[in-house]
Amino acid sequence: MLAAGFRWHVQVMGSGPSVLLLHGTGAATHSWRDIAPRLAKAFTVIAPDLPGHGFTETPGGDGLSMQGMASGLSALLAELDAHPDVAVGHSAGAAIAMRMAIDGRFAGGVVSLNGALQPFPGVAGRLYPTMAKAMFLNPVAQQMFVWRATRPGAVARLIESTGSSIDQVGLRCYESLMGTSGHIAGALGMMARWDLHGLQVDLPSFVSPLTLVAAERDLAVPPRVAEQVHAMIPTSRLIRLPGLGHLAHEESPEHVTQIVMGALGSRSLAG
Repeated sequence: MLAAGFRWHVQVMGSGPSVLLLHGTGAATHSWRDIAPRLAKAFTVIAPDLPGHGFTETPGGDGLSMQGMASGLSALLAELDAHPDVAVGHSAGAAIAMRMAIDGRFAGGVVSLNGALQPFPGVAGRLYPTMAKAMFLNPVAQQMFVWRATRPGAVARLIESTGSSIDQVGLRCYESLMGTSGHIAGALGMMARWDLHGLQVDLPSFVSPLTLVAAERDLAVPPRVAEQVHAMIPTSRLIRLPGLGHLAHEESPEHVTQIVMGALGSRSLAG
């Protein structure tokens, strides 16, 4: 589908009140493979590949920044004539969902799954975007990244480093993505333009229903991030998931689906 001047890959299934699913950096719609069909039994599910990820084209200009992605997704929803009741965002996808809500681009509730809603502390917050930008601008570095990512066991080790353990289907999906130079370039471009400081300043003004889900074994976005946001937004709901890591929605889709359906049910009743 064409929206915001570039072509999107978006999956739509089911009927009823709608839910928007936003994956994180480096992933694609495959990360919802076990949740989307469950939700589609009672809701309309809208799951796009983010700009530059999976099968969605890479936009020009500022299209890979948080503001740019929020704007692009708003245009996509308008093209679909969709008004989701709830947006479910994983990691960076949660930051985009909250940016959309704060900016008035989205009027529903938000479920943040291990949401990357705070800047990396210390030198990492400055170093990571700089490194990503250097790699994004260097095609040779991108090919080197692809080569390293496609070596036997590399993706499995990367997943394990986040505190998660996923099935073979999921591993094959990530291996396919990591072997695609366009996807790697899109993920690096997103990382190079990512700035969470503005969102951090605006978080206290967030007024939509918010569910913060924090997996206690998450090694990528530690649970304290959700705890800090919960303190900033006292009306939010904080749910802890013991025994799960950063990809909790792929490890335990049944449990996460129940959480999302609870948020959708509350939103529908409120509406």
